[in-house]
Amino acid sequence: MFDDRSAYPHPDEFKVVRPEYSDPEDEGDDVIAIIEIAPFKVLGYSATRPGARRAALYEAAKKYRSYHPGYRVTSPFPSEFEDEDGQTWKRVPSGQRDALGDYLFTDADGEEDSTDLEQMLLWDVRPVPVFEDDDE
Repeated sequence: MFDDRSAYPHPDEFKVVRPEYSDPEDEGDDVIAIIEIAPFKVLGYSATRPGARRAALYEAAKKYRSYHPGYRVTSPFPSEFEDEDGQTWKRVPSGQRDALGDYLFTDADGEEDSTDLEQMLLWDVRPVPVFEDDDE
């Protein structure tokens, strides 16, 4: 019987630990979230505290995968969504991610561009919550 255990904590264990934050000293610097389950520590960088926490949790999942190659790291974002600024984001097909990154979007000049998950977490991209309308 194969035992998939290791000394490294499962990523879900990091979700219940309150992060410590290193706030930026200068405007424009990133917030750093530090989540520690001794002796392991993950860091997440973002424009805001919630974004930094999400980035740290994503880093915990990536690190866990290095110990357990069969573990699947899922995107912290839906495959297609609109953010709080009205920007539409679409997941790049898996076969093209090495060349294009993880998500496509249209930049301020109207050009289609792409970026990776780490950059989206750094920018603190957040999907607009979708609520079901009970009146229908």
